[in-house]
Amino acid sequence: MTKKATAGAQAQVSGVLGIDIGGSGIKGAPVDLRTGTLLAERVRIPTPEGARPEDVTAVVAELAGVFPDTSGPIGVTFPGIVRGGVTLSAANVDKGWIGLDADDRFSRAVGRPVTLLNDADAAGLAEARFGAGAGVPGVVMMLTFGTGIGSALMYNGVLVPNTELGHIELNGREVEPWASGAAKDREDLSWKQWAKRATEYLEYLERLFSPDLFIIGGGLSKKADKWQEYLKVKTPVKPAGLQNEAGIVGAALMASERRG
Repeated sequence: MTKKATAGAQAQVSGVLGIDIGGSGIKGAPVDLRTGTLLAERVRIPTPEGARPEDVTAVVAELAGVFPDTSGPIGVTFPGIVRGGVTLSAANVDKGWIGLDADDRFSRAVGRPVTLLNDADAAGLAEARFGAGAGVPGVVMMLTFGTGIGSALMYNGVLVPNTELGHIELNGREVEPWASGAAKDREDLSWKQWAKRATEYLEYLERLFSPDLFIIGGGLSKKADKWQEYLKVKTPVKPAGLQNEAGIVGAALMASERRG
């Protein structure tokens, strides 16, 4: 356990625990679902190399033990398709996740009910309830630009899960390796060059979904001042309000609503 995790274990807190599984780190914190705020400093443990199910499960169990005063259900995000608690894709993690009943695996490991959902879906739910999409009616679409491109689609706050719109094809190529934050870094694109690609992508989504709002999350949301002036689409665009906490908050929110 890291020094940060040790410090978090000493905090006496309550709330619903949310855990966000990422490519480089697995983060957790208890959440006050009245306000969408974290009740303690989030704890981050590096994602085990290879992200095998047994190794990630051990980290989730460790994080659950960091906050002994939380009780009830735990929400956990996953970077892939999740249906009925079963993980159905594994683009950036070990292939052993495909077809795995991860809800059951995590629940047995922590001794409490666990609800699993897609990581971008979790972030979108949090933003719709507490962040940039709060109070916005109609179709709200969140896109997370980071290592990949995640997506969440909501209508009047109700989630349409597992859209995975970063993997659609545009002009004969998959969008994610072309317009993600990682693509910007890999090709050393300027903000204007990246925003031109993002604009083309968002314009395509506008034609498909006619959204009322785009929310831009992921690592690039923290640098909105660098790209907002170059992103030219008809739909209003807002950077994510909760930034790196959105996945944790959304996971806790889904766990509370699904398990009660």
